[in-house]
Amino acid sequence: MKLFFEIQFYISVFIIVWAMIGYPFSLKLIGKLYSERKLKKDYTNQPTCTVMVVAHNEEKVILDKLNNIIELDYPHEKIEFLIASDNSTDSTNDIVKQFIKGHEDKKIRLYEVKARKGKTNAQNEAHKTVTTEYLVMTDANSIMERDSVKELMSAFTSDEIAYVSGRLSIVNQESSDVSGAEASYWDSDMAIREIEGRIQTITAGNGAIYACRTIDYYDFNPIQCHDSAMPPLYALQGKRAIANHDAVAYEKAGEVIEDEFGRKVRMNRIILKYILPDLKILNIFKYKWFSYFYFGHRTCRYLLWIAHFIALLSNLFLISSSWFYALTFAGQVLFYLLALLKMVTKTNNKYMTLIYYYCVTVIAQWVGVYNILMGKAKPFWEKAESTR
Repeated sequence: MKLFFEIQFYISVFIIVWAMIGYPFSLKLIGKLYSERKLKKDYTNQPTCTVMVVAHNEEKVILDKLNNIIELDYPHEKIEFLIASDNSTDSTNDIVKQFIKGHEDKKIRLYEVKARKGKTNAQNEAHKTVTTEYLVMTDANSIMERDSVKELMSAFTSDEIAYVSGRLSIVNQESSDVSGAEASYWDSDMAIREIEGRIQTITAGNGAIYACRTIDYYDFNPIQCHDSAMPPLYALQGKRAIANHDAVAYEKAGEVIEDEFGRKVRMNRIILKYILPDLKILNIFKYKWFSYFYFGHRTCRYLLWIAHFIALLSNLFLISSSWFYALTFAGQVLFYLLALLKMVTKTNNKYMTLIYYYCVTVIAQWVGVYNILMGKAKPFWEKAESTR
C-alpha cells in the first residue's frame, strides 16, 4: 500500500513541478539551442483582412474600440471592420449604428446575433459573411497598437503558418495585487510562447489579438474558445501557429479577485477536454516539438487541480513512514496557509500574493471541472466590470 501512495505522490509532484518550473526552464534551454531561428516578417504582405470584434453589452467600451480600430495603420482599401454583437440588449448596437453613419468612408458592418450563445458562436456566424482573405480577431475591451494588423500580416510568410497571435499587455498592473499577479503571469507565458512559436508552434493564443486565414477558419463548438482550440487544431493539421509579439493589444486585468476568479472559471469551462484533446498529440515522431510543448504547457497545467489534491492526500498517508514525508506534508500545508493568510489579512507581500493567486487559479480549475460534471458549463459569461 505504501508503494501505491508513493507512486501517486511522485507522479502528482512531477506534474506540478514540471508545469510550473521544469517546463519553462527546459524551454529556455531548448530556445538557446534554436537561437538562430528568428521570426520572419514580410511587411510587403498586405492582404485584404477583416477586423472582427465580438461584443455583448459593451456600451461602456465599444465607442473607444471603434475609434481605435479605424485608426489602424493599414491600407484603407484592404481593411474592413465587423462588429459581431452577441444579442446585446444595452445600447451597444445603437452606438455601432450611429458610428457607422458618421464614418461612411470606412467599411464597417454590424452583424447582430439573434440568440446569445457566446463569443465563439458569434464568431462562427459572423465569419460566414466575411469575404476578405484574412480575419483579425480582437476583444471589445482591447486597444490595439496602430501597426498591429501590419505586424500580424507580416508574419504570414508561408502557407504552413495558419495562425498568428499578438501580445497582450496589461495596462493596470499597478492598480492592485490581483492585476499585478495576472500581469506577471502573462509576461512569463508570453516568453514561453515566443520560444514555442519560433521553434515550431504555440499551444494556445489569446483572445485580445490574433489572426488566421479566412479559408482556414473552423466552426468550433460554441463551448470552446479560439484561444485554446485554434493552435492545436492547426498543429494537428501539420500547420503552424506562431506568436508575433510586436503586434500588441492593451487590456485591463481584473482588479478584484472575484472578477479574475470568474474569468478563470470561464477559461476552464472545457478543461477536461483539453488535458489531451486528441491522442495523436502524443505521437512525438509526427508532431515533434508540439507533443513536448503541449504536454508541458497544457496537459500538466490542466492537471494541476487533481495533482495538488492527490499530492496532499497521498502525502497524508505517507507521513508516518519517514521524516521526509512529514516535511513535504508540512510544506504543502504551509503553502495553503500562506494563501489563506493573504486572503484574510490582505497583505501586499509579493510572494504571498503570488501563492494566493496561484491557489485561486487551481480552485478555479476545480470549479470548472465541477461545472462540466454537473452540466453547468456554458459558452457565455458575464464580463468582469473591473476590466472595462
